[in-house]
Amino acid sequence: MSATRLPESPAPSGESALSEEDQGRADLYALLARLSYAGPDRALLDSLARHENQFGADDVPLGQAWRALARSARDADPEALRLEYDSLFVGVGKAQVTPYCSHYLTPTGRERIVVALRDELRGLGLARADGSHEPEDHVAVLFEVMRHLVSLGSDDHAIGGQKRFFLRYISGAYIQLTDEILSAAATQFYKDVARVMRVFFDVESQSFEMV
Repeated sequence: MSATRLPESPAPSGESALSEEDQGRADLYALLARLSYAGPDRALLDSLARHENQFGADDVPLGQAWRALARSARDADPEALRLEYDSLFVGVGKAQVTPYCSHYLTPTGRERIVVALRDELRGLGLARADGSHEPEDHVAVLFEVMRHLVSLGSDDHAIGGQKRFFLRYISGAYIQLTDEILSAAATQFYKDVARVMRVFFDVESQSFEMV
């Protein structure tokens, strides 16, 4: 699970010190969670642009996708990206892309997935933040949970927890999710986000198959 550390993402108090590789994974999950929840502000765009070479050269798939995202961030306008995010994930009446994993995991019975997920989060000691109204199956929540799980360490028990959560809630959803973003109209920055997401989760999937 190859990654390197992104800037400005300190681990919360009580979480384990991590290898550089796992810190990079945790930070990338945190970034994808942030970008899936709302459009980026100027500070985040500037940070992305400054770290264009964070994940290697263009001959590495993640490096290629990351570099394209960093270049998109360099000249992006935060207000335009706020509107792009809203058009893509919020919409008027119906969004172009649904940011809820249960939409991709089952054609019916979404409530059962949300209830099971809520119970699992409770078992992990995680709860909805005060003021949050998003259902627990929002992809931003899932990515933040993965960041938390990665931050707990890399022993067999921790890796097992990461694998179980990823396979239950992300593995079966991310391909269709990223396909929908990539085929959506009037978006460029979030297509670059989707490419990073797709390559990173492909790597995660392959790595979890080996443990």
